Amino acid sequence: MRTLTYWQAISEATVQCMEVDEKIFIAGEGVDDVKGTFGTTKEAFTRFGPKRVIDVPNSENATAGIAIGAAAAGHRPLVVHTRADFMFLALDPLVNLAAKWRYMYGGDKGGVPVVTRGVVGRGWGQGATHSQSPHATFAHYAGLHVATPASPADAKGMLVQALTGDTPVVLIENRNLYPLTGEVPEEATPIPFGVGRIARRGTDVTVVAASLMVHEAERAAEQLAQRGISVEVVDVRSIRPLDEGIICESVAKTGRLVVADTSWARYGFAAEVAAVVAEQIPQALLAPVRRVTLPDSPAPVSRPLEEAFHPGASGIVEACLRVCDEVRSDLPVLADVAAGFIGPY
Repeated sequence: MRTLTYWQAISEATVQCMEVDEKIFIAGEGVDDVKGTFGTTKEAFTRFGPKRVIDVPNSENATAGIAIGAAAAGHRPLVVHTRADFMFLALDPLVNLAAKWRYMYGGDKGGVPVVTRGVVGRGWGQGATHSQSPHATFAHYAGLHVATPASPADAKGMLVQALTGDTPVVLIENRNLYPLTGEVPEEATPIPFGVGRIARRGTDVTVVAASLMVHEAERAAEQLAQRGISVEVVDVRSIRPLDEGIICESVAKTGRLVVADTSWARYGFAAEVAAVVAEQIPQALLAPVRRVTLPDSPAPVSRPLEEAFHPGASGIVEACLRVCDEVRSDLPVLADVAAGFIGPY
């Protein structure tokens, strides 16, 4: 099978779906830029031009409203936010229109299958309004599907599913994943929401992770294996719907749970996973659940402080040692996978 980068996989899925369905169009700030949203929209703009790849001004709320109206009229809009932080400006139409459309109107009205891509992830010390991961915010609302693909194959397959399905979708992409390579099928094969995958098999502790933290968990698992601790890494792929079965099956086997996320612990993805296990299989737990997340504050603007602020493989190693009742000693600090990022976004 071929190897593509994460951004190439997104680009390929976009072009393949646009070739098949002329109702698909892209709208976003800078989607026609020479860099093409980290490369993901460049080929689409080259192939289909400004009539179907539409640059918009700073107008997140209005663009979301226009896209939802277009979807209600039979089109298939793909809205792109280079910074997911500004998706908060689109929250009202996404939550109060897109998510509720099918429930409010029913009958032959169907849904409004607008697809929204948001780019998240730290950079070089860009501060509190440019380093957020708002996936849990959108996942809170019934009627939306929210996914955080971690691999190039999933980035392609879940975008195909979004562009061919009938549910409004939010896809959150960590910018530090774009250079990641992996095997990707040539066919535009959809990957359904609500189906997780086992990224690494293990027997001693389960690490449930999303997006970038899947790779940090795999790196942590490699180091822990040197100490004789076998880590199973669960990549949820989508957080709404959430594959509760794969999580509980893994924890029932290992008896220990660590949840790793690029956002905050309270009221978020990590809290939801912990609640699922506590409600469904509390008797399986041999130790308290540990969460590896951001500190409970906004991101700092200083680059050294931001380096310390974001969770990584070392934090996962420490959490796994604690749930296994092991003492941490003589472990090297692992540089995170975002260490080489230089911007500009």
